Amino acid sequence: MSMKTEVNAPAVTDRFSSLSFAPYGRGADPDAGEATNEAQIRADVDAVAPYTRSIRTYSATGGVELTPPIAAARGLKVSVGAWIDKNEDRNARELRNAIDLTHKNSNVEGLVVGNETIFRGEKSAAEMADLIRKVKRQTNVPVTTGEIWNVWLDHPELVSAVDYIAAHILPYWEGVPAEQVVDRSIDIYNRLRAAYPGKRIVIAEFGWPSAGYNRDASVPGELKQAQVIRTFAARAEALGIEYNIIEAFDAPWKSFEGSVGQYWGIMDAQRHLKFPLTGPLVEQTYGRTAILALLLGVLFSLPMLRAPVTVQQGLALSAAANGAGAWVALVINYWLTHYVTGGNYITVTLSLLLLGPLVLCVLYRAEELTAVAFGRRPKRLVENQMLDSQRSAHSGRFPKVSIHIPAYREPPEMLKQTIDSVARLNYPNFEAVIIVNNTPDPAMVEPVRAHCETLGAHIKFINAEKVAGFKAGALRIALEHTADDAEIIGIIDADYVVHADWLKDLVPSFDDPTVGLVQAPQDHRDGAVSPLHEAMNAEYAGFFDIGMVQRNEEDAIVVHGTMCLIRRAAMMEAGSWSSDTICEDTDLGLTIAENGWKTHYTRKRYGWGLLPDTFEAFKKQRHRWAYGGFQIIKKHWRRFLPGNSRLTTAQRRHFVLGWVTWLGAESVGAVAAALSLIFVPFVFALGIAVPAHVLTLPIIATFLVYVLHFIAMYRLRVATTPLRMLGAAFAAMAVQFTVAKAVYDGFRYKDLAFARTAKGGNWLAGAARSFPALWETVIGGLLFTAGVAVHMQNWHAIREVDLYALALVIQSLPFLAASLIGLAEGSKFNDFAVWRAARAKLGLRTLRAPVVE
Repeated sequence: MSMKTEVNAPAVTDRFSSLSFAPYGRGADPDAGEATNEAQIRADVDAVAPYTRSIRTYSATGGVELTPPIAAARGLKVSVGAWIDKNEDRNARELRNAIDLTHKNSNVEGLVVGNETIFRGEKSAAEMADLIRKVKRQTNVPVTTGEIWNVWLDHPELVSAVDYIAAHILPYWEGVPAEQVVDRSIDIYNRLRAAYPGKRIVIAEFGWPSAGYNRDASVPGELKQAQVIRTFAARAEALGIEYNIIEAFDAPWKSFEGSVGQYWGIMDAQRHLKFPLTGPLVEQTYGRTAILALLLGVLFSLPMLRAPVTVQQGLALSAAANGAGAWVALVINYWLTHYVTGGNYITVTLSLLLLGPLVLCVLYRAEELTAVAFGRRPKRLVENQMLDSQRSAHSGRFPKVSIHIPAYREPPEMLKQTIDSVARLNYPNFEAVIIVNNTPDPAMVEPVRAHCETLGAHIKFINAEKVAGFKAGALRIALEHTADDAEIIGIIDADYVVHADWLKDLVPSFDDPTVGLVQAPQDHRDGAVSPLHEAMNAEYAGFFDIGMVQRNEEDAIVVHGTMCLIRRAAMMEAGSWSSDTICEDTDLGLTIAENGWKTHYTRKRYGWGLLPDTFEAFKKQRHRWAYGGFQIIKKHWRRFLPGNSRLTTAQRRHFVLGWVTWLGAESVGAVAAALSLIFVPFVFALGIAVPAHVLTLPIIATFLVYVLHFIAMYRLRVATTPLRMLGAAFAAMAVQFTVAKAVYDGFRYKDLAFARTAKGGNWLAGAARSFPALWETVIGGLLFTAGVAVHMQNWHAIREVDLYALALVIQSLPFLAASLIGLAEGSKFNDFAVWRAARAKLGLRTLRAPVVE
């Protein structure tokens, strides 16, 4: 199976006039001082003998000096080269050996002293002219030097010194389109002939690379290489032009010569001819890549099509899976068809390591997007299951609920608001246990104690000092003070004001004895404080209105503590609250699910808390969640193995992919950004080719998928405006570095202290004394500046360079988002009065805080 592109080009009726000859095996590196040997030379001479009448060498040391007598045995002429640079000792050895070869081998037809030595700036034209005259006195064969064609035009004194002009004409480096290369080269030859009439002129290097990056209008390719070389050879033979094709074999070690250095050979590194010298030229795109893409597409489709889907959803999922399969197949094909040497092994390894999480992330986002856009409406939400008739039927039984409210150094007025909302619950059988822990200041304790005493015996107050185990330790003490007949434990944070119908609406779900937990979403009542608060609130809403709703369909929600109801029996079976992770709520919820209990979620808001006071507090909260998530992975991974828990396959899949797409993707993004940035100095200082498109396109494609997913999901599921959605995007991107750092800390530290999120305007709000996004600003600024600089330095319009520049800019966005939020936080633009006025001018709706009963 293949697709063929067939073109015609003049045939090479005899053999090439000459081929550049470097007899080194694929794994050799002559630049590192590795020598060749007689067996390698003999095999390579045998490989080229059918296709050329002569060969040109570039050195007379390192074993290459064995070439002339071996070539003579196959009837080949040789132009012997002597490598000349700034190493005078080596120069002397090269010249001594080369001159000796001209005396001992009758098939040596010329001696080329140096190769582009003037062009490289290692010798002046005058120095080379003197050296050539010196060599001419020691040999009888014609002597010259190999130089770029314009060097000959610029230095007539060099022309006077040589026996013939050995001009290098390589239009690829001049950005000439392949279709114009032959005409351009003949024109240059004619310019030299006009400038130096009567002087013998040899086109000592002509060729075209079969792979690599474009250079302006010069585009490498196997078919183009075949057309260019065959057409040139035919024209040169017809015009009587002496020429040498560079080169006989691909040279894998020439990775330093830009992206094309390895691909100038008419044969590959295995000594297989890349194209026929006669007959039609056929570019074959073999179906193995297409077949691999198809197989990978099917493989990626299977886990996504495991459940009943709509026709539109299935088609969209298949398209996404096949797109990802084609992407992976192209990456694999690229590395199989390109030479991987030296540092490229690191590039290959890193690309494959980074590719896995990116593919999973893209597919998981595609699955979620298609489910929301084309799939069936959610069925497992509590509000979709609990009909009015069921609620009325429940009215005869009200299991006791014990609501636990842990408080650590909380502002008393804020905590009293929370307690008052609980006291107003429209449910006949509940208690509340308020546990203030590790709060030595009586001014933060006694007002709360006094307030609780006014509300009745069912509102219990505990002041616990020197509590170990952070929040989990306090909740364990609350359990000790829980009524014996309490069947359900409710958890709310100290800053949450709850709706009166919270228990009335959700407790009936526990009529099903297999239900262990019911979770309501978080929401916040202070989104109108500032644009930063509005952005944070919109970012949170995306998780609770999109991710949690979809995960709930397969009973795989992430428990997040506040607004959570837990069956006491399920909690005790799970071992109660654990302090070995700092996300004790998610840890407990996962354990309950692992034990086989069902969990349910409602999208309806029943409680409103307070957002983090500052961007620094927002980052600390996200770091705690990510670090705690990493702790949970380390703690629970064994229970995800077959037979180690009662988790279903769907649950395992959601939890694993959720971790990968959150912790993994964010970490991979940060690592990829760091690697891209580290590589920039090598590009500028050493001229190393930028990474190939197989490394940059995945970054760009993943970003585009992220943007599409984010916009579509917010438009479909989150009740918001475009401006708030933009704020949510900024808030989400701004914590990429924070999440990546949390994962790094997870590997580095076994246990980090619980970092409380500053809320309610207390003294913790001012804890961040430095700019909250310093490192993000530095990294983002460097990435963005590097991207602009790389693009501006792309004088030859190389596609890969612009893709690399674009990737750098894209990778800077999460860091710059953090920087912009940090800068805006302390400016007048974070004053909601200014913000509201600006919105009014734009005709945008004013944000209103939720009505709390």
